[in-house]
Amino acid sequence: MSKMIFVNLPVRDLPRSMTFFKALGYTFNPQYTDDTAACMVIEAEHIFAMLLTHAKFEQFLPKATTIAAASSTEVLVCLSCGSRAEVDDLARKAVAAGGTIFRDPQDHGFMYSHAFRDLDGHIWEVMWMDPAAVSS
Repeated sequence: MSKMIFVNLPVRDLPRSMTFFKALGYTFNPQYTDDTAACMVIEAEHIFAMLLTHAKFEQFLPKATTIAAASSTEVLVCLSCGSRAEVDDLARKAVAAGGTIFRDPQDHGFMYSHAFRDLDGHIWEVMWMDPAAVSS
């Protein structure tokens, strides 16, 4: 079996978050989606984000742990894109769907990135890297 990654993110309003990410072009696996959680497919068969209601997310936390406020940042979720245009397109779609720009585009020549916050304040960095700059 191939390795997979599931990034678990707490969301305040699951249907609203699903609508936001659908506007960015993502789909959801109905087999792992209900009224407390939604399995967002980032890359078929390997990379997923589990959007969990706060009540569902808290089931995975020790009693003394709380969900961080949107003003705190513990993780930046970074996703690669196939082109600079795709980076800009995802950031544009995020803002149109109600997200906000977290950081303006950064162009390093071999790498181009942009970052936005989703409806719950999670930071998503989208980036393109020139394949010629990536060594095996």
